[in-house]
Amino acid sequence: MPKWLVKQLMRAFHVKDRRQIKFLNECWFNFRQKNVQG
Repeated sequence: MPKWLVKQLMRAFHVKDRRQIKFLNECWFNFRQKNVQG
């Protein structure tokens, strides 16, 4: 997982920003899917 994404997730969890956590999880999921397929 990229460092910038880890940082963003840590911050989102710290302030309990569910919308941000969901968004970042989707970003990471899409990022992984693209790398696995291509």
